[in-house]
Amino acid sequence: MNTAPYIDCGDLILRLPQESDIADRLKLGRSYEFVKMCGGSTEGILPFTENELRGWYESICKTPCAWVIELNGSCIGSVSLTVHKDDNKATYAIGIYDEALFGKGYGTKVTRVVLKYAFYTLLLHRVDLRVLEFNTRAIRCYEKCGFIREGILRDGACIDGEYYSDVMMSILEDEYIV
Repeated sequence: MNTAPYIDCGDLILRLPQESDIADRLKLGRSYEFVKMCGGSTEGILPFTENELRGWYESICKTPCAWVIELNGSCIGSVSLTVHKDDNKATYAIGIYDEALFGKGYGTKVTRVVLKYAFYTLLLHRVDLRVLEFNTRAIRCYEKCGFIREGILRDGACIDGEYYSDVMMSILEDEYIV
């Protein structure tokens, strides 16, 4: 069950999912660039089905620490922390679904807010992530927020028959600056 708190970020809101998010996501459609940045096949991309989006919605509802990113009353993305309590760490993931909003700083703003929650509320020691090497916009965002490159998982993803490496990044509690 999702127990993530409501977080007001000014122009953005992080909140629990609502049924209306399915319609918002359907309206945005499936973005070629978003699919590739997540490591999915871009060959023959089809529109979302109602069942796919219902599964996406239910997944956020079941994830203990996940939010829908809302802008102007509509869902524009989602973000999550997968907390590993035994190691006092979490894995971070974010997706902005609207291509018109790429490069506008929303990912950086959300990442900073979620890191503050991770280190000051959840009292985590570490937050880590992996990002495809060609996703330079996301890598810049993560570096601005304090993440450090730890290494490369060489040829860790095969997308449309080509291999790409994953960049492994993390930030520790004593490296985090508000």
